[in-house]
Amino acid sequence: MNKWYQIFHKNTGLLPYVWIVFCILPFYFIFQSSSTYEAASGIVMIILFFVCYRLSFGAKGWLVYFWTSGQIVISIAMTLLFSYVYFSIFLAFFIGNIQNRAGFFTLYAIHITSTFVTVNYGFATQNKLFFTQFPFILISLIVVILLPFNTYNRIRQGQLEGQLENANKRISELVKLEERQRISRDLHDTLGQKLSLIGLKSDLAGKLMSTNPAQALAEINDVHQTARTALKEVREMVTQMRGAKLEDELFRVRQMLKAAQIEFEFEGESALKDTTLIAENVLSMCLKEAVTNVVKHSAASACSVSIESSRTEVVLRVKDNGVGFKERSKTGRGHGLQGMKERLEFVNGSLEAGSSDGAVLTIRVPKVIRQVE
Repeated sequence: MNKWYQIFHKNTGLLPYVWIVFCILPFYFIFQSSSTYEAASGIVMIILFFVCYRLSFGAKGWLVYFWTSGQIVISIAMTLLFSYVYFSIFLAFFIGNIQNRAGFFTLYAIHITSTFVTVNYGFATQNKLFFTQFPFILISLIVVILLPFNTYNRIRQGQLEGQLENANKRISELVKLEERQRISRDLHDTLGQKLSLIGLKSDLAGKLMSTNPAQALAEINDVHQTARTALKEVREMVTQMRGAKLEDELFRVRQMLKAAQIEFEFEGESALKDTTLIAENVLSMCLKEAVTNVVKHSAASACSVSIESSRTEVVLRVKDNGVGFKERSKTGRGHGLQGMKERLEFVNGSLEAGSSDGAVLTIRVPKVIRQVE
């Protein structure tokens, strides 16, 4: 049940409560009439207008147009009989609240046509009240033209902002879902194979205990080594889940290349700005994978990393003077490119691999413009 101060629909804001002050004006025009019958009929029309106005805000479907039509008829009658044109402002505001495009333009055309026709009729019949309030009538006509579009666009903008907020929430949920799926794939690829191998070797060691103890001991040692490898991979995976900063990854890359006796050169700024954490994390993982491939498969003596940041994207380029991607593909190496592409697809990034006196890997990640809260 609505409280006493909730006369109008909640979506209209406080504006109708301010306009209620202007409800006194029609009585001024009515009581200038010399006929008691005309005054009584005017009071009835005022009451009917505000009843229709209130019901139209709570109505749905065809009832909206029914109550609005009643308001238009009463507004025309009040203009012709009592020279009161200001009900048209109330109507202009309400029509702007209609979000059905066809309904909005239909009622807008009917309302503006009827208002201009009745006002011109009042001036044509030399009505004194029309001439005395000419500036206010002119302002009312401007309001009738502009107010519906202003209200319509304001409400539409609010709806679009709500849809954008819902879309952002949905994207956040999808990001979490994709991250869970990635973790599931990583666990399956790392732990699944290792645990299966541990199980098989344990069964084999149990069978060989009585027949070939030496071979059983060797199998148990393999189980220990496999378990340690699995533990190491789990720790690395947990470290990646915590998120990787590009600056930290560049430090580790420098150490890795130095240990491999590969000359390292870096260009650009390692501190990224206006880049989301997940995009920087993907860039860090791609950099790690690219440099690992350089160390393992390129046979290079030098490697350079450059970072170019523009307003719309971040470009990470890894270049070496090794054998190139064609030679790597012949030996069946360099399969980490597929994993890098899958990670980049998650942030709408791209990967380009080419050969120019070695291998050149170009990674592009778009920037997301974040609105200030």
